Amino acid sequence: MDKNKNIFKKNVILLVLILLIGVVPLLLVKSEFGGSDDKGEEMIKTIKPDYKPWAKNLIELPGEETESLLFALQAALGAGIVGYVLGYFKGERKNANR
Repeated sequence: MDKNKNIFKKNVILLVLILLIGVVPLLLVKSEFGGSDDKGEEMIKTIKPDYKPWAKNLIELPGEETESLLFALQAALGAGIVGYVLGYFKGERKNANR
């Protein structure tokens, strides 16, 4: 039981570190990094200078690279979920053969 408690504690610490690595840059880093959305908006304004966007962002992020960071975190989370599910089913299949 003590071994399981240590593993749980270690996993919680790792999870907190992962969250800190993802959240701290969102709050502290401010730089000028543009993405494809900015390039698209620039192109639209060169084609039609009087264009006005019909939608606004719900949340203003502190830096422009945070969109890339959020996308990377979303991809990592998705990959983690897919990896977990595949590993779970492989383990179930392996244990079913016993």
